[in-house]
Amino acid sequence: MNIILFDDPVLRANLLPLTFTRPVAEIRIGIMTIAQKWQLLSGGVVSYLAEDYLQSKFRQRLEGGKNFYVNGAVCPTADLVAQINQLPAGGTLFQDSLLVALNADSLELGSVEEVYQHTTTHRKQIELPPHAVIQQLWDIFRFNGAQIREDFQLVTRGRVSQPLADPHTVAYNAENIFIEEGAQFKAAILNAENGPIYIGKNAQIQEGTVIRGPFAICEESVINMGGKMRGDVTIGPFCKVGGEISNCVFFGHSNKSHDGFLGNSVVGEWCNFGADTNTSNLKNNYSNVKLYSHAQEKFVDTGLQFCGLIMADHAKTGINTMFNTGTVVGVGANVFGAGYPPNFIPSFTWGGGAEPQTFKLPKFYEVAGAVFGRRGLTVTQEDRAIFDHLFEVTKPSRTWEEAPAGTIASPQKTEVTGQK
Repeated sequence: MNIILFDDPVLRANLLPLTFTRPVAEIRIGIMTIAQKWQLLSGGVVSYLAEDYLQSKFRQRLEGGKNFYVNGAVCPTADLVAQINQLPAGGTLFQDSLLVALNADSLELGSVEEVYQHTTTHRKQIELPPHAVIQQLWDIFRFNGAQIREDFQLVTRGRVSQPLADPHTVAYNAENIFIEEGAQFKAAILNAENGPIYIGKNAQIQEGTVIRGPFAICEESVINMGGKMRGDVTIGPFCKVGGEISNCVFFGHSNKSHDGFLGNSVVGEWCNFGADTNTSNLKNNYSNVKLYSHAQEKFVDTGLQFCGLIMADHAKTGINTMFNTGTVVGVGANVFGAGYPPNFIPSFTWGGGAEPQTFKLPKFYEVAGAVFGRRGLTVTQEDRAIFDHLFEVTKPSRTWEEAPAGTIASPQKTEVTGQK
């Protein structure tokens, strides 16, 4: 199978700012990204049909045979892969009005618009589980526990876990714990009674860590001493985390090394939390949390009582930062200052308090270069083209840039603060 994961325009917009820097299928939920799930279940070639400015980094691969265009917001199952593989040429799968898959046969489609133009015949309706389609930002943490359970079965099937060698680490329901090669433990507590625990290759679980499943920590990541992982948590590869974390997803390469609470939240790549950064995930009046929608350019009701922080790639916080319930932080924002920052912090914001400024691209690249350099990486020309584009398209959200000389436009007002 040659699977091209396309970005549904509506769902991509709903998932901004996380999808500013990646196709929808590069979102991590459960143990793997959506694209990795398709790769593992199909055994075929997986590529992307994304926004034009992302295509140089996330390319479409056409093999000349059967090209299956699949919605990148849909998490696969073995049954769904089988149904797609059985589609006739020109056949499509829909869930209600949502296009799930198209067998384009040998056609090479250059845009999402072209994909939809070829869905007029051979329609078949299917029913997917609710946790299989990522339609809103909060679905990522809301469905994470269910996806960990499904991914755990996929990743561990037919394999044998490494032994838990540390005599001072306690494991409950050990048969529901899988440990990859090179993982290290020191006097931890692993409780898999409520869900599986997956420990990735060369991960480190330091002294005094307490983990409740469902939980996944990926390759080379570290939980610092005394970390409390309260379930439905995914720590992507090459992260370092500590403190108290509940129902959160870290995509990868991000650090929350210090104490502080983070709940019902999603953190992109290359983010860093200053010491004692805390996030509220419950309002004081227990009402539903509203979250800023880039698609609608306003705050929308999530329908959830618990919702914390959505943080896009390359965002940073200063020490003692306090995030209000339902805060969205854009790409490359550097958040610091006294008091609560606003509930919506636009991309490339410097500060975020009463007098925000713009994090200019030369300074942004200086910081990104230093961060990448610590991992032996560099900011590529493809990356620069993406960030140059994003800096321009996100300008309207930085309203102070249009303010009269000598004044600073007021940031978005915060809502009622909450407690965890």
